Amino acid sequence: MLTKKHQEAYDSFYESTHENEFLDQKTEILIGLSASIAMSCKPCTNYYLKQAKKANITKGEISEVLAKVMAVSAGQKRLQMKDVLTEYKINLESY
Repeated sequence: MLTKKHQEAYDSFYESTHENEFLDQKTEILIGLSASIAMSCKPCTNYYLKQAKKANITKGEISEVLAKVMAVSAGQKRLQMKDVLTEYKINLESY
């Protein structure tokens, strides 16, 4: 899909996100896992779960990440509904 130039640029950028200056390995993996889940990227989620296992990240830590992604997602959907109701002047009390 990408030109060779664009693919090389992407690959370089992606790899640079694993060479953290400020995050420890565990934090980087947990952030990657949460982003992967939030973006519904199955291959990415699989990758980060395998990295989590190698880094001895626990089931409990993974569960906390999943719960946070679920909470943010639910909050976003709540706000989305609020925006629709406001924008289209819908009063649910009339239902």
